[in-house]
Amino acid sequence: PLLSTRVLYPDYIRSFFPLHVLREASVAVKFVTNTTKESKKHLLERLHRLNFDLQEEEIFTSLSAARTLLEQKRHRPLLLVEDSALQDFTGIETSEPNAVVIGLAPEQFNYQTLNKAFRLVLDGAPLIAIHKARYYKRRDGLALGPGPFVAALEYATDRNAIVVGKPEKSFFAEALSNLGCNPNEAVMIGDDARDDVGGAQNAGMLGILVRTGKYREGDERKIHPSPHLTCESFPEAVEHILKNML
Repeated sequence: PLLSTRVLYPDYIRSFFPLHVLREASVAVKFVTNTTKESKKHLLERLHRLNFDLQEEEIFTSLSAARTLLEQKRHRPLLLVEDSALQDFTGIETSEPNAVVIGLAPEQFNYQTLNKAFRLVLDGAPLIAIHKARYYKRRDGLALGPGPFVAALEYATDRNAIVVGKPEKSFFAEALSNLGCNPNEAVMIGDDARDDVGGAQNAGMLGILVRTGKYREGDERKIHPSPHLTCESFPEAVEHILKNML
């Protein structure tokens, strides 16, 4: 089976000590994340500095999924992502853009840049959302995610965005593709009821919601079907998997 979880927030960092227990139980582990704030390389380096023992191939990001789509369609994107994430698009042609790719890019969410994106989409360029998260958690509290800005462009252009990250089925399928693991053999642990748990369950996986990170009271009632389980923390979720699902 696959254990799939997010690695974005300090709450997770404080609670990841059971990871070695999963490895000892021969559970394949993959970290899947919608982060667009940094490249996979930078994310891996940050986790290594925090003493996480994991390999690059164990991380799957929505940036990877976006790059795959751009290569398949041979799009030349206007990239609305942070500079720290641009490394994951090295080699992608961006001159005379014919597509708009939007991630979490606070420094670029200004009238001039969004208006340029608006005009491209209005002229027929596809609008590609790396994900549409409503909000995310920073150290100083919750903050707007890229979703509201994607929705603004959808509203202004009367076009629907192509979403490549969580909660899309294709995202979870691609994350599982190199593990030889079927969705019904996989479990997703996450703090986002809609994108993590709801998306995984719609893809045929089981979902465990944890009350850490961006979780807010009552989130488990926002999706149908409800989470397979709601736990206080990652260690509690791991304990349930080891005792009841292997």
